[in-house]
Amino acid sequence: MHFTPQSFRAWPQKKVTLLGMSGVGKTHLSTLLRRHDWFHYSGDYRIGTRYLYEAILDLVKLQAMQVPFLRELLRRDWIDIRNNIKIDDLGPVLAFVGKLGDPELGGLDLEEFSRRQALYREAEIKAMRDVPEFVRKAQTIYGYEHFVNDVGGSLCELEDDSVIELLASHTLILYIQVTTREEEEQLIRRAQSDPKPLYYRPAFLAEHLPVFMAERGYEYVAQIPPDEFTRWVFPRLFHSRVPRYEAIAGPHGYTVTSHEVAQVRDEADFLDLVETAIARKGV
Repeated sequence: MHFTPQSFRAWPQKKVTLLGMSGVGKTHLSTLLRRHDWFHYSGDYRIGTRYLYEAILDLVKLQAMQVPFLRELLRRDWIDIRNNIKIDDLGPVLAFVGKLGDPELGGLDLEEFSRRQALYREAEIKAMRDVPEFVRKAQTIYGYEHFVNDVGGSLCELEDDSVIELLASHTLILYIQVTTREEEEQLIRRAQSDPKPLYYRPAFLAEHLPVFMAERGYEYVAQIPPDEFTRWVFPRLFHSRVPRYEAIAGPHGYTVTSHEVAQVRDEADFLDLVETAIARKGV
């Protein structure tokens, strides 16, 4: 969707998709807007509660079946296991995605890791295709005027133009850009201090995994400490995603900086920021 500052201001039911790396402020804005009565659609929450729900449960049950006491209870249907995914705690989704590396340290072999990556990609595409329907539900069922779509950092990795076109036709895409070296280094340090499971394009993983293994002297994936690869690859992932975000925001959206986002304190600040981004692009 394309706007002037005036047409955005007059848009009665605002719908915004937040785009950018994890840690740039998407969740900060989404949480803030939720407090101002916006419907908060979390892509990863939808993935975990709908499209990967059964796969996550199967993983948990597989582990539980290794415990004789739990095995008998499960086989006789005497206990039930369910996910408890929260919009601000997506632990089960991250646990399912997992990390490459030594199984003794909780890592996954390349085949299983790639299988889960493919399932996650498919689930994210489906979750994004659900956005128009949730816009309708938010308004007609729940009575929300405005809608914010909090997407995962991997949206730019899906390589499915139809998803971007769909979001652009139903929402204003707002890209949160990291512009300074200091902010970039801070984001990378934060990610490396607490490495989370990540989604990688197959071509990206195929390019960087052999480089890492050769550099560190590993012959097999099972030798890799999972956090070591995640820390090593994150800066490279960050820099590979930046042009992909920009390729989406250029024709389809508007750009703000993470520094600007950090200054937003309420809904009025956010709306002013979006109008500023629209005006900048119109110049």
